[in-house]
Amino acid sequence: MTYRLPLARRRWQLVVLGIVAAAIGLAALPATAAPPVPRANWSPCYRSTGFPFECTTVQVPLDHAAPRGAAISIAVVRLPATDPARRIGSLFFNPGGPGGSGVDFVLQLGPYLYSNEVRARFDMVGFDPRGVYRSTALRCFGTTRQWWFAPFPFPTSGEEEAIWEATDRYLVEACDQRAGRIEDHMSTADVARDLDLLRQAVGDEALNYVGYSYGSYLGVTYASLFPTRFRALVIDGILDPIAWSTGVPGDGGNVPFSTRLKSAQGARATLGEFFRLCDTGTCAFAPDAEQRFADLAARLQAEPVVITTADGGTVVFTYANLVSNALGAMYNPFSWPSFANFLAGLESLATTAAERGARLHAFWRDAGFITKRGAPRYPNYAEAFPGVACADSDNPDTYEAWSALAAMPVAGEEYFRPLWTWISSVCATWHGGQASRFTGPFTPSTAAPVLVLNTYFDPATRYEGAVAVNGLIGNSRLVSVNGWGHTTLFLSACADQAVSDYLVNGALPPEGTVCEQDSVPFIDFTAAPTRAAAAASKRQKAAGMMVPDAVRSVLR
Repeated sequence: MTYRLPLARRRWQLVVLGIVAAAIGLAALPATAAPPVPRANWSPCYRSTGFPFECTTVQVPLDHAAPRGAAISIAVVRLPATDPARRIGSLFFNPGGPGGSGVDFVLQLGPYLYSNEVRARFDMVGFDPRGVYRSTALRCFGTTRQWWFAPFPFPTSGEEEAIWEATDRYLVEACDQRAGRIEDHMSTADVARDLDLLRQAVGDEALNYVGYSYGSYLGVTYASLFPTRFRALVIDGILDPIAWSTGVPGDGGNVPFSTRLKSAQGARATLGEFFRLCDTGTCAFAPDAEQRFADLAARLQAEPVVITTADGGTVVFTYANLVSNALGAMYNPFSWPSFANFLAGLESLATTAAERGARLHAFWRDAGFITKRGAPRYPNYAEAFPGVACADSDNPDTYEAWSALAAMPVAGEEYFRPLWTWISSVCATWHGGQASRFTGPFTPSTAAPVLVLNTYFDPATRYEGAVAVNGLIGNSRLVSVNGWGHTTLFLSACADQAVSDYLVNGALPPEGTVCEQDSVPFIDFTAAPTRAAAAASKRQKAAGMMVPDAVRSVLR
């Protein structure tokens, strides 16, 4: 799949059952209302990969409040443990989004995750959450050709805001007409209850789970609903669950959830590190990277630049495109040298439009935004993101609120505040139900400890989210990675080993553990060529999976 300009916009794509029932999940429902344990009938699949994957489809209730009613299908894939005699159980993964495919994640990364011992002792299991991809999906169009998105990553004028709102309403109206009942049953609490049924379907007494980015919110929700039903729970790249769901008093319906998360602060802090390390090491955009970026941004605001794509098309690269590509680069530090090279080419008046296009393509490749992975014929990320995020969260119901908050100058959120605000604007008029959502408390008394990981400089899930969750969950341990990028996966052998030890043996690292990133951008990526190359390849795949399709779409 080739991603190209014009950078067609896509957003991120980013009444409970009662206080007691919400706090402890289905255990609070009458025994007669419990859903039957679903069956998992495995069969070989995806053998062309060279790995012995197996697939199944598991039936779960559409509405967990009516567990004997209509059912939906959850698509599941597993890579069996390489040492069945010592098998501990199944290890479930969620790559984030919301709307990310756990099936794709395990197909791409399952053979490489964490350590030989983890892969020997666990079946690596991925599932597409309800409403997503191969599972019973929220589909609001007959074909992806019917999609219509604004031709820019975020609006920068009143005219563009009107177009942006129109695209949101187009999607909402299409879902009102075509979505079906699944639209009202896509909250994270619904997915957590599905996950508990999947645990039972594979025959595990207790869940083993790893969740990245939005997957951390799913993990915290599961721990809150089922605090005694997991053996090991790892969350990496942490969303503050209070900011995601309701906000603190005074926020709630007045501030969009994507603004409440303060991801714009994380993105700006990470970009500051890009500038610092670029000036320190070997970098095409040095010296004075920060000032040169600011000058380039101002120039693009005044006059966009022409870029020629690989197929010969001519497109216009704007200030908003610069910001969205900068955000994408911050997800994966192994892409920073090629992003710096692209910036230098964009800055130079001597660089041709074709050369700019070639440098942009090279950056997308290194960042993981150009992949060869397959996908269903209808990858429904347009609907899946709001189907989950809007169901989970309180938000304003007028576009004036998004406009005002996006334009508000906030120190430490330069460049990224408008993008991170507007990505959730579809929630202003989204009509999907919220009856099943969980809004806390996110302070479970868990039987097993939770392992929490975050980089110091994460452009999407800032480090403060990990600190908040570690404080909310009394029985948890925080591993901090002195590094850069979204989630810690494949960045630090120290952090990966901590996860491996915890999953296999239940061993927690010492309090206050700080792991170093193995390779520093612009400084020593070439210091250990073999290890750095292997890490870069894995990280490229991980970035391509953990950056939601909605985020990749604002780049193209």
